[in-house]
Amino acid sequence: MRHLFSNIIGVLSILGYGINTLFWVIPLLIFSFFKLIIPIQGFRKAISHLIDGCATCWISVNNFNQRVTSRTRWDVQGTQDLRPNDWYLVISNHQSWVDIVVLQRIFNHRLPFLKFFLKKELIWVPFLGLAWWALDFPFMRRYSNSFLAKNPHLKGKDLETTRKACQKFRFKPVSVMNFVEGTRFTQSKHDAQSSPYKHLLKPKAGGVAFVLSAMGEQLHKLVDVTIHYPQGAPSFWDFVCGKVRNVQVRVNVLPIEELFSSGTFSMEYFDHPEQRIKFQAWLNQRWLIKDQLIEQLITR
Repeated sequence: MRHLFSNIIGVLSILGYGINTLFWVIPLLIFSFFKLIIPIQGFRKAISHLIDGCATCWISVNNFNQRVTSRTRWDVQGTQDLRPNDWYLVISNHQSWVDIVVLQRIFNHRLPFLKFFLKKELIWVPFLGLAWWALDFPFMRRYSNSFLAKNPHLKGKDLETTRKACQKFRFKPVSVMNFVEGTRFTQSKHDAQSSPYKHLLKPKAGGVAFVLSAMGEQLHKLVDVTIHYPQGAPSFWDFVCGKVRNVQVRVNVLPIEELFSSGTFSMEYFDHPEQRIKFQAWLNQRWLIKDQLIEQLITR
């Protein structure tokens, strides 16, 4: 009987997410269309704020849906100094698709709407590509090593193009999200990597370095997020069915300028192997601290 009841809750919750998404996607696409066809900078800036407002309202209604359909206890610490009018790079461990919902919930109205770097080819995805563009998701162009070997004159051109595309964020607050491990944690992936961490996969510095190289002068703070599910990483279905009883989140905010002033990171990251080694070592240390934090949460 309890299983049937939780499944009914899950269906109702999914229905709520669906209705809410359809409600907000209509004005979002309309605003996106006008932003596309009217290339006036001031107009596009105003429309961008309306579109971000739609996205924020969409998350707010989703959060209300979660409060109604679940009894999840949220243990969140470290968000008190965040502001929606600042510029952030957000990094996190990754265990489940629920992580995205968790991040949207805890950062709604605290940070600008979370954005991900997307491959430039994704702009051609029907409807979604237009929505991502209108929401100012940063699109990146990356050339492979084999392509650069045949076209050495294009070295650095991909980063330069992305930097120009991100110029709009000089005057518009933004939060750029990066799951540093590159994939969701599973025990099989952990074993295959021979990860030195007990609860995490190895962090990959390349994605974070690309964001910092493209937007380092615009971003002000690094938000390091640790997500832990005491009952184990849930599926999205478990979450909407109200089976996730506890979510623990710890947030640590660091000034990005310290990375540059200390020499931990340099804009020449991709050109100097010693710089890559140094930044990877710093990121490994952050992951060691994160791993120890998760162990503390488990033992408590």
